[in-house]
Amino acid sequence: MSVGLIGKKIGMTQLFTDTGEVLPATVMEAGPCTVIQRKTKDKDGYSAIQFGFEEKKRNVKKSLLGHFKKWGAEPRKIVREFRLESPDEYKSGQELRVDMFSPGDFVDVTGVSKGKGFTGVVKRWGFAGGPGSHGTHKWNRRPGSIGASADPSRVFKGTKMAGHAGRRRVTTQNLKVLKVDVEKNSLIVEGAVPGANGGYLVIKKAKKKAG
Repeated sequence: MSVGLIGKKIGMTQLFTDTGEVLPATVMEAGPCTVIQRKTKDKDGYSAIQFGFEEKKRNVKKSLLGHFKKWGAEPRKIVREFRLESPDEYKSGQELRVDMFSPGDFVDVTGVSKGKGFTGVVKRWGFAGGPGSHGTHKWNRRPGSIGASADPSRVFKGTKMAGHAGRRRVTTQNLKVLKVDVEKNSLIVEGAVPGANGGYLVIKKAKKKAG
């Protein structure tokens, strides 16, 4: 059993249960992924499997082309590593598909969230803002005080302020698998996953929930 798959977000939809309940769902393309390289503690310092997703026929860097050729694999657009204890059960060129998941399983999905650009503290951090009446002027969405005066006489590192929001690596945990289509390499989970449509994802079996 593999530790996970690389996939792509297709979009969101709705599914209906037998009782008529509406479930928000996300459709993902999951695999097929090809094993490119096995890494061992003796040689590389840690144990892992390197997977590739989607063929890449153009604009492959020479360094990557040599890497793929060394391990007898076709160039892939997305390459990711999965840590595991026993990489010996996998072989270079082996293909892993979405049938490793079943309806009722729970998965953790990692992706890059949508970028929001430069935003204020209300949108970025959920600040309440200032009062909107009683003599205040243009204070509704201001951050307020960011530090003391004489002591410590500086602003602490990490203080939540306005800045670039979104476009960061995010993991959504414990998403229930609703449907698996092996022929179309599609996986449908309940709820939303990080990122925009077409964004690449890493799909793993849930760490904190058995299913």
